[in-house]
Amino acid sequence: MSKYPELDALDKEELIKVIEDEAKNWLAHDGLWFQAVERHFGMDAAIKLDEEAWKDFTQIEARRIIERLNLPENSGLDGLEKALNFRMYRRINEQVIERPDEHTLILKMVTCRVQAARQRKNLPFFPCKSVGIIEYGYFASTIDSRIKTRVIKCPPDDITGAGYHCAWEFKLEE
Repeated sequence: MSKYPELDALDKEELIKVIEDEAKNWLAHDGLWFQAVERHFGMDAAIKLDEEAWKDFTQIEARRIIERLNLPENSGLDGLEKALNFRMYRRINEQVIERPDEHTLILKMVTCRVQAARQRKNLPFFPCKSVGIIEYGYFASTIDSRIKTRVIKCPPDDITGAGYHCAWEFKLEE
């Protein structure tokens, strides 16, 4: 007997829709949690708590991806590239990955669902840089401890005309 009988009859496209909906629900919960903390304790406290939560979550997510994809320990930038494509937000955000050389990987979040929603509402970009530094740094180092992460641009940086909402550089240090 199947562990998830409600999914057995669904075709591939329906299963993809389920994954996308679950990713949207996850992001909605994350955003609502943040807004509740911000309302009660202010933006600075909300960001500080968000940083703490992302530090733990991103490592849990990375370890689960490593296990699911059977990535070897310290799988380098190839492992990181595979893992980045299996993150929860990948199902709802548009990203591109560039490999300018064998020791560098660049991730550009072309469309971030959070920032795109704020643009539609004529709100300023959410200042997620400090959270992103923790999120991407811990994710990458969980995949491979030799990877060092650097932010290229992320709000509150001016991203006008950049063609992306944020960009990150990952360097493999031997």
